[in-house]
Order: sequence, then structure tokens, then C-alpha cells
Amino acid sequence: MNKEQEDLTPYMNSEGERQAQRMFGTTRRAMAFYRNQMTNELNDKMQSFIARQEMVFLSTANAKNQCDCSYRAGTAGFVSVLNAKLLAYPEYRGNGVMASVGNILENPHIGLMFIDFLQSTVGLHVNGKARVVTNEEVIAMSEIPQAMRDASQMKGGQHPECWVIVEVEEAYIHCSKHVPRMKKVEKELHWGTDDELHKGGDFFQLQSNQSNALPSE
Repeated sequence: MNKEQEDLTPYMNSEGERQAQRMFGTTRRAMAFYRNQMTNELNDKMQSFIARQEMVFLSTANAKNQCDCSYRAGTAGFVSVLNAKLLAYPEYRGNGVMASVGNILENPHIGLMFIDFLQSTVGLHVNGKARVVTNEEVIAMSEIPQAMRDASQMKGGQHPECWVIVEVEEAYIHCSKHVPRMKKVEKELHWGTDDELHKGGDFFQLQSNQSNALPSE
């Protein structure tokens, strides 16, 4: 490893990554990206970008390294930037499985992917370590923004079941060249509902197929 590679080691986070670069001849291009586009904290532009987003994709893995990818949404700024090294997002009522939260309890590593489909079509990767925090803990944290403490005391569908606080370890752009621009249309949102119609019902027909497979009495 040369001096330049040593300086960029914090961003070269796996031997597999370096092996792939050697296999496909992308080492020089990767080095330029590490040097010019990767950082270990959220700069002002990144913080403003996150504050405008209404959705984020996230990846987690359990202690056995079995992965899960999920999606979170809310009003613009529902992911709160606490400072350049910390952000937080609420876990709203879902199907009760708590797959992402469960993974974080076993393995704190997390990857967040913000994509602006409506304007710039640019994305932002944020990788780091996460921890699960209860509403009661958030309310007691004086350093937490008042909006988060207020949300923790809400009733109804947008009441968080808990929060996830992420310590940022690396952040970098996802280029816009293959990201489609989309148009936002009106849709009535039903926060926290258990209504099957509003949730999508048995869209993939797993429940109905299982019912059909049951032996008749």
C-alpha cells in the first residue's frame, strides 16, 4: 500500500473492495473518489440535503450477517441532523416485525441511502453505527431538538415507537446519471393504520395462497 492509500485507509473499508478494484482495473478511479467525494461527517450541504428529504432507504444486518433492506418515510426533515456526526430518525408503527431495529440491537452497523428523485436526482450515502433509543430517553435528553421531544409525546399514527440515532462514519455522493426524475402526486397517507386496504392488503397473495393450501375439513 502506497502513501496515498495509507492516507485514505479509513474510507477503504474492506479488503474485498480493494480486491474488486484490482480485478476490474478501477483502483485509480476509486482513489480519486475516496479523495474527492468521501468524508467522515456531514457538511453543511449534506445536512441541508437531508433536511429536505421525505424518504430514506436503510440497510442493516444481524449478528449472523444476514442482511435486510428497508424504507422509511415522513414529512420533510423527519430524519433529524443533530450535528455533523449524528442524525436520528423515528421508527413509526409498522407490521410489528421490527426487523431493522432487531438487527441494530445485534449489530450496530447501518447504511442509509437518501435519493432526491424530485429535483437534483442526486443521492447521499451515510454509513455508520446505530443505536435504538426509547421515547422516554429522547424526552430526557436536553441536547435533543425540541421537535424530537415533542414528537416522542405525540399520540396517533405518527407517534414513534422508538428512535434510531446514527453516528456517521462516512458520507458520500451517489451520482445522478442513472436516477430517474419523478413527479410527486397527491396521496392520502394513513399513518399507523391497520386497515388492510390502506396497507396494500395481500398484494403478493401469500396469505390467500396459504389459505388455499390448507386441507379442507
